[in-house]
Amino acid sequence: MASAVERMDDLVKEYLMYRGFTSTLKHLDSEIKTDKEKGFRVDKIIDQLQQFIQSYDLSALKDYWGYLDRKLFCRLEDVYRPTINKLRTSLFRYYLVYTVQLNRMEKTQEFFLKQALELQGQPEWRDWFSLPFVPSPELNPVFQPYFSRQWADTFLVSLHNFLMLLSFDSEAQRTINLQEENEQFRQMLFARLAEPRPKTDEEMVHHKLPSYVQNMDRLGDTDLDLVSSQRNMSLSTPTRNFFSTLLPQGKRVPAKTPQGAGSSPTQASMGRRDAAANSAKPKELPPSKDTKMATSSGGASDQLVRHRRHQDHEKERKELLSKPVTQSVEKRGEGADADPHPEGPGDVVDSPTNQTRAVGEAAGLVEQPFIKLSQEEYGEHHSSIMHCRVDCSGRRVASLDVDGVIKVWSFNPIMQTKATIMSKSPLLSLEWATKPDRLLLLGSGVGTVRLYDTEAKKNLYEMVIDDAHPRILSLACSPSGTSFVCSAAAHSARTSSLTDGGSRVVAPVSGQLLLWDTKTVKQQLQFSLEPGPVAINCTAFNHNGNLLVTGAADGVIRLFDMQRYETAMSWKAHDGEVYSVEFSYDENTVFSIGEDSKFVQWNIHRCGVKQSEYSLTQDATGPFVLSGYSGYKQVQMPHGRLFAFDSEGQHVLTCSNNGGLIYRLNEGENGLESVLPLGGHKAPVVTVDWCSAVDCGTCLTASMDGKIKLSTLLAQKS
Repeated sequence: MASAVERMDDLVKEYLMYRGFTSTLKHLDSEIKTDKEKGFRVDKIIDQLQQFIQSYDLSALKDYWGYLDRKLFCRLEDVYRPTINKLRTSLFRYYLVYTVQLNRMEKTQEFFLKQALELQGQPEWRDWFSLPFVPSPELNPVFQPYFSRQWADTFLVSLHNFLMLLSFDSEAQRTINLQEENEQFRQMLFARLAEPRPKTDEEMVHHKLPSYVQNMDRLGDTDLDLVSSQRNMSLSTPTRNFFSTLLPQGKRVPAKTPQGAGSSPTQASMGRRDAAANSAKPKELPPSKDTKMATSSGGASDQLVRHRRHQDHEKERKELLSKPVTQSVEKRGEGADADPHPEGPGDVVDSPTNQTRAVGEAAGLVEQPFIKLSQEEYGEHHSSIMHCRVDCSGRRVASLDVDGVIKVWSFNPIMQTKATIMSKSPLLSLEWATKPDRLLLLGSGVGTVRLYDTEAKKNLYEMVIDDAHPRILSLACSPSGTSFVCSAAAHSARTSSLTDGGSRVVAPVSGQLLLWDTKTVKQQLQFSLEPGPVAINCTAFNHNGNLLVTGAADGVIRLFDMQRYETAMSWKAHDGEVYSVEFSYDENTVFSIGEDSKFVQWNIHRCGVKQSEYSLTQDATGPFVLSGYSGYKQVQMPHGRLFAFDSEGQHVLTCSNNGGLIYRLNEGENGLESVLPLGGHKAPVVTVDWCSAVDCGTCLTASMDGKIKLSTLLAQKS
């Protein structure tokens, strides 16, 4: 309906411009701009509401909602009234949250002054009258859910869907009425065509068929019956309704009825005879005296006319006899989509790409695990990203680029840079502290670790690690917040040596793993790395900090007992370096990605036992390559997190060449199933993170062009 109104507006404007009615055109444009219903375009209505909120125009917001209530909502059934009231309450709360987040407390107090009489008797507003007097409402348990980005997105999506439902219902009813009317006219037309038309004596004389083809219909009764039966089958098919447009392309009912599909057997035979008669008409001479004389006197001319008629009818008869084969092929093609007995599973190729296509094509039949609500871009970096991490509360993000610039920014309600950290020495790693979560650990390339306060915007401590191992490759803070582990590596490049068999063995870079106390800012101990000191590329704690898993440059995964501060187990995991490692959701297994492009799940109760193994492309594991003009190539080794899990551990987010890619983790032989590509990037994604809260999740994907995409997802519960 909205598109039809917009098309009509364009036609009217085109007509006015053609006639030169410029003043009328200006008046029309001004009227359209002030149209409150916005042609019932849902996106325009929501934009208007957000514009009133962003300009703090409470009166206009109330008037506009009242107008929608009078024009649209009041026509609905009473069953929708509770939903409308909830949406109105959420709209006002959305306004209040916006005023508090932008520190416009005078607008917050103005709201309660104007709405006090209306809201004071409503129980859902009882706690909200204390909002202007709460120091930090975003931390208050009563108001905290409403200050999250997920709640705001969910509210806007709910309002959008409700308005779309109104438009859908009205347009659907109108379409159904038109289809019923068209069906009535079609039946009337068929009935008229099926009625025998009385012929005059003159028509009987001039359109009488020759004697040898006069009873042609009886020669092919069997074939004509077959045609009629197939056409009757097409008539028994239900007519196309409005909801067939919502089905995928492969499941839609054909938009046009096949030739002859809506006619009766009598009409079919009559149509053929009429066609034959019409084709024979031009061959006949006009009924004049000269023609009669030529026919009676010239026998050759009469035979020629009869011969042509005979050829025409033979051609028509062949078409009738060959029609069932063509129609049967068409019927099989149409019935393939609606076949209740599908083919066996052997005809289906089970691959992530095909599964992604299948999910996309059958979006109306198979429920997607996630809905991408929005995708925003943070573009404050000017070089390739190395790390991008969300803090424990999900309110702030810290991102580090190869130039050593760190940005601390928030994305709720809007993207806003909170702090910029410029370092004279190169930075290689970062990690959020757990308690308090405003602190940030920064690892450099000169053997120091800094503790930075993102709110005070200053360095609290700077710890010197080791001059012999100056590169701080990885940092991980214990969930208790009392300590953190630090991986330091040497500057020396890899060295290689020849074995007795002549093969070349590459020696990994030397390194050490240290435990530091965050309260005393002193080193507690150095972990023993067997069989020798090696650079640790990645580290991760479990939920309570009792276990620590590490991935090293020698391809070995080591599991440490943090109560005894010793190695619990270790095993060779990858051919080459281990780039990224994480605990699974139930913490009974460990996932890792290595230089061999393998994504492996390991059982920590059985040392070195693979529970599953998947092959990934280089776009997901690195090294990452960005190609440019004239053969230019930029290569970056993996530094940050290469994969992240959702809140339930059933889906994993990985890197790709143009955005993040979400897989479903299936047990058994099904392996990884690609379910949702996030996309949006023009350069390879080098690190990801996934912050989950309730049913919504925020996915971060950072690429080599310095762009960070923030995708908000809504999980669909089955």
